[in-house]
Amino acid sequence: MNKPPIQEVTSETGAPVEAPPPEILEADPAISPEEAEQIRRDYLLTRFAISARGFWGKGGGRLAWVLTLSLLALIVLQITFQYGINVWNRAIFDAIEKKDAARVFYLTGVFFPLAIGSVVLGVTQVFTRMSIQRRWRAWLTNSVVSRWLTNGRYYQLNLVSGDHQNPEYRIAEDLRVATDAPVDFAAGVTQAFLSAATFIVVLWTIGGAMTLSVGSATVTIPGFLVVAAVIYAAVASGSMIVIGRHFVSVSEAKNQAEAEYRYTLTRVRENGESIALLGGEEEERSGIDKSFTGVLRQWARLCGQHMRTTIVSQGSNLIAPVIPILLCAPKFLEGSMSLGQVMQAASAFTIVQHAFGWLVDNYPRLAEWNAGARRIASLMMSLDGLERAESGDGVNRIKRGETEGNAMLRLNDLSVTLDDGTAVVGQSEILIEPGERVLVSGESGTGKSTLVRAIAGLWPWGGGSVDFHADRRMFMLPQKPYIPSGTLRRAVAYPGAAEDWTMEQMGDVLDKVGLAHLKEKIEEDSPWDQTLSGGEKQRLAFARLLLHRPDIIVLDEATSALDAKGQDNMMGLLNEELKDATIISVAHRPELEAFHSRKITLERRKGGAKLVSDVELIPRSGRRLLLGRWLRGRTVHPPTRAA
Repeated sequence: MNKPPIQEVTSETGAPVEAPPPEILEADPAISPEEAEQIRRDYLLTRFAISARGFWGKGGGRLAWVLTLSLLALIVLQITFQYGINVWNRAIFDAIEKKDAARVFYLTGVFFPLAIGSVVLGVTQVFTRMSIQRRWRAWLTNSVVSRWLTNGRYYQLNLVSGDHQNPEYRIAEDLRVATDAPVDFAAGVTQAFLSAATFIVVLWTIGGAMTLSVGSATVTIPGFLVVAAVIYAAVASGSMIVIGRHFVSVSEAKNQAEAEYRYTLTRVRENGESIALLGGEEEERSGIDKSFTGVLRQWARLCGQHMRTTIVSQGSNLIAPVIPILLCAPKFLEGSMSLGQVMQAASAFTIVQHAFGWLVDNYPRLAEWNAGARRIASLMMSLDGLERAESGDGVNRIKRGETEGNAMLRLNDLSVTLDDGTAVVGQSEILIEPGERVLVSGESGTGKSTLVRAIAGLWPWGGGSVDFHADRRMFMLPQKPYIPSGTLRRAVAYPGAAEDWTMEQMGDVLDKVGLAHLKEKIEEDSPWDQTLSGGEKQRLAFARLLLHRPDIIVLDEATSALDAKGQDNMMGLLNEELKDATIISVAHRPELEAFHSRKITLERRKGGAKLVSDVELIPRSGRRLLLGRWLRGRTVHPPTRAA
């Protein structure tokens, strides 16, 4: 079986972006579910790091290390200029205190190069930092999207349990937050550490020791400005941690509410026709209002968190510049410290306090990053689970291989289950020869659609194998055909490129499927998914078949929106245009038997649906032992043949 290939995602060097090896987290059965959930949540940040750090590894970004080292160098240079301005601050106030006009004029000229240099370094630092963020996001997005689109995992995520709802929001928004914030944090922490180390030395040198009289005793505090800065920062940071301890969970809940609200609106847009025909606007409005109320509730909680943290951050920013002046005032008044030294100390104290108080200023964004990283890591873990299933790592997986001889398709002891092992279709053996038309029938809920999805490779869970003839292409028509955005020509050619066929070829197939009235609009870019009727969409899907001419066709209620005459026309067209194609159909209409050579019936049984009959609608010579394993050991009656 050949499928349209997924575009391989590569790094800037052209090397494939390899997914990280998935790690399995086994929970201790002795711990409570709450503890297990907390362990899982704690692991999520590690899981994010497993993938994210690959940007700096083999096959990562071409300029990742160049930009990172450049950013570090720019930070060091920025602190150098900052120290120069701090020294200038002392010199200018000393000159003013001494009323030295020439010195003031000279220092005024010195200030502008320092200021311009600092601004240029700041702008360059912003460019470098945002370049890292942009490239990192692009690399990680390519990696996640590649894994998401591979082997139909984007579809399989809808079938398995796990915390991966709204993956499109996680990829678009949470991944952006998860890659933007760490670069800012790394740059901020580095700058804070170097600034603190540099200006602590300045405070220690300028402030010296302070001697206090306590009763009849005296106490000397060496480096009193440094001690004051450390104590002040510890109080501010500790207050922020206590006040904002729920920030992470509130941010995560807000992001989830936003994603659900966006999903609700998207559902209304995608199903607008059905809603409008049924007059469901009031009910949909009720659902939208309920979802939006949840968003507002989470924003109110987040607002409360921001208000509490603002008290600490705003108060800290107001008080910090005053404390060093008050502490230095006694020395200045007694003449042991000049005005320039006081101002230099005040400037250095503020810089050190900002460095120590980095957490105070960034805690809200740190919490938002934590929530975003966990959400994208949850999606990664769900993809890990699907990858482990594909490799057969502890999960029953349907195998796929090649048939022997001329057989087009063979199901060998095939069983189909849910991802938790619950049986849907019991073990069956089916052999389909080239050119056969096989109708799969049975009551609703017997697993017919699940069976054909397993044949198509979209449903991986189960046992046994599905074997195809080598080098044969398969094409599946679902009940609701997908209509991509863009021109009608693109919709007809999908999943191929519109340029692969001429306008004459496309016009010809539109004529054959009864859509000749759309030929004049074939280059028109319109919302075709909304304007085409259900029947027109199914006819368009048959037009795709005529263009792609596959070897194996799987029809899942592909004519359900057509009337009896339209259905006969489409099925007759297949028999006429694609005589050699092998067709597997799932349908309920009995009149479709006339267009098939065999009929396989599934019946709901304990332990999953079973194959109960395999009837030749059109007698053919050849082998016909096509019953399930449950018949083994029992008398096999000859298949019924149509009159």
